[in-house]
Formats: sequence, structure tokens, C-alpha cells
Amino acid sequence: MTDSGTALSDAWARLRDLASRPGGADIRALFGADPARATAFSARLDDLTLDFSKTAIDSEARAALFALARTAGLESFRRRLFAGEAVNLTEGRAAMHMALRSPADAGLRAALPGGIDDASGLAAAERAKMRNFVYSVHEGRIHAADGRPFEVVLNIGIGGSDLGPVMAAEALTMGAGAVLKPYFLSNVDGVALAALRRQIDPARTLVLVASKSFTTQETAVNARAVRAWFAESLGEAAIGTHFAALSTNLTATAAFGIRPEQVFGFRDWVGGRYSVWSSVGLSVALAAGWEAFAAMLEGGWEMDCHFRDAPFERNLPVLLALAGIWHVNGCRYGSQAVLAYDERLRRFPAYLQQLEMESNGKSVRLDGGAVTTETCPVIFGEPGTNAQHSFMQLIHQGTRVVPVDFILAAECEDGRADAHRILAANALAQAEALLAGKTEAEVRAEMVASGADADTIDTIAPHRVFPGNRPSVMLLFRRLDARTLGRLVALYEHKVAVQGAIWGIDSFDQWGVELGKKLAGALLPELEGAAAKPHDPSTTALIARFRELGG
Repeated sequence: MTDSGTALSDAWARLRDLASRPGGADIRALFGADPARATAFSARLDDLTLDFSKTAIDSEARAALFALARTAGLESFRRRLFAGEAVNLTEGRAAMHMALRSPADAGLRAALPGGIDDASGLAAAERAKMRNFVYSVHEGRIHAADGRPFEVVLNIGIGGSDLGPVMAAEALTMGAGAVLKPYFLSNVDGVALAALRRQIDPARTLVLVASKSFTTQETAVNARAVRAWFAESLGEAAIGTHFAALSTNLTATAAFGIRPEQVFGFRDWVGGRYSVWSSVGLSVALAAGWEAFAAMLEGGWEMDCHFRDAPFERNLPVLLALAGIWHVNGCRYGSQAVLAYDERLRRFPAYLQQLEMESNGKSVRLDGGAVTTETCPVIFGEPGTNAQHSFMQLIHQGTRVVPVDFILAAECEDGRADAHRILAANALAQAEALLAGKTEAEVRAEMVASGADADTIDTIAPHRVFPGNRPSVMLLFRRLDARTLGRLVALYEHKVAVQGAIWGIDSFDQWGVELGKKLAGALLPELEGAAAKPHDPSTTALIARFRELGG
């Protein structure tokens, strides 16, 4: 083992030793020992506050986490990321989604197998084209085939071409209202399209087909079906007016009937799950307005600059990532809940599932060897207070410890200040309850005070005990506007990259999605009646039974 390998191994061992100390999970004791802990274990960027004091990270553990990050080469990774080097090693290209929200003169460059791109300049040029298109649609210069304005935008895509746009469009239009009402079609299940046909009028709808290659199976099937529906309703000549594409395959988009001026692309240094900032976010801009979309980009760039420039000790993405490293690798917690106490962020957990698990759900290191640590936890979540009436029972009293990210805005924006105070009280109370818990002695004292008899107390008291010392972090900000949404999304993007760098994996490829897609393509002919090919016995039996049942 090299000296650097030994140092990294020692840094991991130090982290595990600290996490396994007797009493090492006692968060309450840390507050008792340090009344200023809430200040010492939090950080701010303007109004955005990250409080990680309700974790078992103490000063010694925090120092060990910073040492681990530095030993793992995080400072070098951060420099190479922003220098546009090929940090996506297996595909030989940069991960320069930051350029999508950078100023035109930011000077960001991006490595590709064929050379170097002026990433900031290319992104600005495509952004200007998008802006002109959005204003032309909103002002009626680009309109439906009958000459009337569009009222609906339908985005057809899947994965990164759906999850980011859905999340952002809902977040930016649910409270403020939409300029064009957004709809999204991702699932190839025909029921999804059947439901959509009952909801929208083709004559009022602008369709975006979001597929970089224009060959993604689910998107292609859905796009052809929607095209046939629109051609039947409006006539073949309307296709060029009612469809636009987010793609780089101009041959395929032209064959589909889409005009070249209504095709918007993005470069290979933009991964799908990082693409909401690109032309893939066109549905967001059409729904929320260009000003809102631009403000989201500005917020993302603000977080980029903070991540690039701030020291680790005050760096929000680094601190959020290290809290996760502590929980996954020190404490060996295998899952992570995200509770946004804002209905507008109801799709944020689903977005993070792809961002985190597709990025860091890896078991092979950059050097080709097997990882020697755990990597990405299972991400799940729901909006608060809905989550309190579903899975929070397990998080409070279950046998598994599940760290929680709470997300909360301070200001009420819907005019119902009373409801927002209830919402905020619940968010703060859940975090407090996870920390404080309730002992059996406390339960018994409460039951005695309420007049319960001894037998009832003996029977019921154990069931009302809360272990406490369950970790959480809180992200608190003034309001959920477009700028804050941009900061929040970029915060998690960089958190994921930091964790991948420390784990020594490639956070920017996604080979794990390929095998199932390839097998599905080979299996489809058998479901259509072709002769069966060799499979495992279970799959063979299920294909036969599927066909017996009418499939």
C-alpha cells in the first residue's frame, strides 16, 4: 500500500473508531456539554442556514471528517471539477453543469474526448436561444396552428429529462401560478397517456420531446403516440408548430417533423440528472416564466461559487456531505429521509433519489478496485406533515436509525400565516422529538399525572417510549423562491460530488442502468410472440405465464 493509501486507510479507521466510542451516539449529551453547540455546528450562506448540531458529530469527529476529506483529495477534486477536467473518468469528460448557470464571461471550460469546450460561452448561447423562444411563446409570436396562444406545455421525457423539470416546475408554479400549465409524460405505461388525453387539449398544447439521443425507448414510444394523437386531432401540418425537441440528434428530430429552430441541445459534459439547468429545463421556463428560470440559475451559480471558494469549515455542500459520510460510514446507517415542509417541494425527494442513488450507487472505485466502504444510502421522503402520518413511526421508534434532512422556509407566502406556523411547529418539533425522545420514567410520570392506574401504566408505558438520539439536519431559509430553489438543488448536487470524491467513485456515470435496458430490448420480441430464448428458469416461467394471461 502506498503512503497515500495508508493515510486514507488510517483516516477511515479514525472515523470508525470515533463513531464506535461508548456513548458515541448520545447527541443529547453533546448539548449538555456545550450550550453553544447549535451555533458551533451550523453554517450560513446569506439567509440559508444548515444546522447539523442534532447529529453525534462532536469537535473531534468534525476534525476527523475534515482530515478524511483532505486525505481523500477533496481539495484537488474541487479544483479539477471547476477547471473542467475529465472527472467523469469512465466516459472521459468533464462534469460542467455549473456552466449552465454561469455568466457568459465566467470562462468555464470542459474536457471532452474530442477536445475542450468553452462551456460558459456555449451555455450562454443556447440560453439566449431558449430565452427568445420562451418570450416568443408567451407573447404569442410563436403560437398554435389555429393562431391562438399556447396554454399548456407537455414535456415528454424520463429520468433526468423528467424528474428535474417536474420538481422545478411544481416548485415554481404551485404557489405563483403558471404562465403555461405544465404536464409531464414519462412512464411508458399506456395508462399514463390515456389519463393525459382526458386532461389536455392538443389545440392549446406545445409538446417538448426531451431526449438527447432522440432514441430513449420510453420517450420515443410516448412521443410517437402523442404525435399520432396530435396529427389525428390537428392535422399532420400542425406537428411542426406544436412540437419542439430537447436533443442533439437533428436528423431524428427532422424526421419526426420538428423544425430545426425548435430544437435545443446540450453538450456531453451535462449529465441527465444535472440537466434541469439546460434546455431540458425549457418546460420550467415556459411554465414559470423566463425571469423565474433565470433566478433559479442565479441561485445555482451562487451556490457554485460558495462551494468553489469557501473553506471546508464554512462550506455548506461539504458540511452536508460530511454529515452523510459520518452517518453512512461511521454509524453505518443505510438510509436517509428527506422531509421538505413545503408542498411545492413534494417531488424533491424523487429528484434526489436519482441525483444521489444514480450518482453514488456504486461499488467500484475509480481505480477499478472494489470499494472498501459503504457508499450511497437509500434515499426516500415525503412532504411534511404527510410523512408524519406514514413512515415517521419507524424513524421515531423503529429498530433502524434513519437520519433525516428537514427543509423549511421561514416566511409564509400563501397568506395563511396560521397554517404556516403549524407547519413550521411540526418541522421543528419532529427534529426535537427525534433528538430528545422520551424515557419510560417520563412516560410513567405523565400517566400517573393523568390518573392512569398501575396496571394500565405497566401495560402501556413501554410502548410510549421514544429512544431519542436520532440524528437530523435542518435546512432553514427565508422563502422558497426561484433563487432559493436554485441554491438548494446545487447544494445537493455538490454534496453528492463531495461524497463521491471521498468514496473514490465516479459520481457522473451511470452504467448500472444499462443492463436492464439491454435485456428488455432482447426480451420484447418474445412477449410479442417470437420463439423463446434461454433465460433463467424463473424468467422463462414468467414469460410463459404472462402470455397465458393475455399479454
